[in-house]
Amino acid sequence: PITPGELLCLGSSLAFSGLFYYLYRKKARVVARIQEAPKLQVDDDLPALVSVADGRCLPYVALEGIVLPAKAALTSHYHEGLQGVIQKLLLKEHRLIWNSLARSW
Repeated sequence: PITPGELLCLGSSLAFSGLFYYLYRKKARVVARIQEAPKLQVDDDLPALVSVADGRCLPYVALEGIVLPAKAALTSHYHEGLQGVIQKLLLKEHRLIWNSLARSW
């Protein structure tokens, strides 16, 4: 015979498994969209592409181009000849989406 405690443990285990699988699938779809993102060059044609897009917004793109440092480029201590820069400005656009699970925006 199955005790009520065992049923409670089984039910909570199934609920948590379902929740984590839902979150996994949601993040997997986002990763797939990012990996399929078109690669665009930073050049004079980029403003024209953005102005033609729906809502003047490109959902997922990978921009490739030359970046110039504001002051001096950072050099790696571990790999000779490797340089990098720190991004100064990051623009994030947040949309309000109704979350039916948490019942919030």
